[in-house]
Amino acid sequence: MTDFSSLPSSSEFAHLWSIDPQAVYLNHGSFGACPYYVMERQSHYRQQMERHPIRFLIRELPALMDAARERIAAFVHASPTDLVFVPNATAGVNTVLRSLRLNPGDEILITNHIYGACRKAAAFVCEQSGAILVEANYDFPIVSPEKITEAVLEKVSSHTRLALIDHITSATGIIQPVQSIVKALEAKGIDTLVDGAHAPGSIDLNINNIGAAYYTANCHKWLCSPKSAAILVVRKDRQKGIFPLIISHAGHLEADFPERFYWPGTTDFTPALCTVDALDYLSGLLPGGWPAILHRNHDLCLEGRDLLCRTLGISPPCPDDMIASMATLPLPDPPRISLPDYKSTDALQDILYYEFGIEIPVMYWSSPPRRFLRISTQLYNSFAQYEYLAEKLKIALAMEANTYRLPGK
Repeated sequence: MTDFSSLPSSSEFAHLWSIDPQAVYLNHGSFGACPYYVMERQSHYRQQMERHPIRFLIRELPALMDAARERIAAFVHASPTDLVFVPNATAGVNTVLRSLRLNPGDEILITNHIYGACRKAAAFVCEQSGAILVEANYDFPIVSPEKITEAVLEKVSSHTRLALIDHITSATGIIQPVQSIVKALEAKGIDTLVDGAHAPGSIDLNINNIGAAYYTANCHKWLCSPKSAAILVVRKDRQKGIFPLIISHAGHLEADFPERFYWPGTTDFTPALCTVDALDYLSGLLPGGWPAILHRNHDLCLEGRDLLCRTLGISPPCPDDMIASMATLPLPDPPRISLPDYKSTDALQDILYYEFGIEIPVMYWSSPPRRFLRISTQLYNSFAQYEYLAEKLKIALAMEANTYRLPGK
């Protein structure tokens, strides 16, 4: 890898994270990143557990988990009796989908902006049950959120059993109007499962107001808790039929919904416990707490997006109010399309990383596939980093056109 001794300065908060100083890290959205303090708290919990496993896991853990559940429930405006911890939002989606009793001919409604893993989960349960996967399509760039609601409702039929809708889309980075979609579908007797993987900590989230039958979300992304911390919120009238992916000591007949999910077997509970530490720690970094963080990251995201739009000679692909802390931009077509999978990266992404130290996702979306660049903003990022990206992106595109090869190949 090239020596990156003169990278642009990150923000005044960067020293609180362990992000590699030899990287311009603009991809918080994929996996999140923990501040040092939160990692220290996780180490503290782990030391407690290993010092005396019985004391920690049997005597102390139940109260700690209840406290964490109540704290995160208050933050996302949900009832703690409706909320359980799951490893990630994909697990939350699978939990709901695999609990439903679908019949042949039932329909699960998704959009063409659905997260890839969740599309496959929905396809799996349809294959197992004889249900049908129906896709509502709308293009990107997009001019208004109403176009999304219209596209979803156009695909509703008398056989629609469930709609699986992303709150903030992964590939295209837009806020979908889930509250209006949920309301319209509820009027037709259709439940909605909202995949809010990117929502907590990037928008002002009120799950009760959304009113969905099911809502799942990650805590390890914008809340910056350790990996394997996520929530699943199930409305009280739907809890009876929802079971954890792992049936353990509580059994599947346990009437208390949180208790049903409490013990999946011996596992690491520290990521869930750290959600409290992450919430409290980050809220103290700016005078205005979490509202100030949301505002700061949103504004920086728009500034970075607009700069890159000027660099690429394009218009912003969606309205400002459809953006949270991520923004996706269409890129020129590559010399040849070689679609990366979930274990590989695009050639342009590799050039930006190996030649300029920039870590940013380059992805393909739509049919036929088109290429996009997605930026993310967290407190450790600075506008100077996006200026650096804009400068190097032009060079990287030219290098790609000249059949760039990875270093050492």
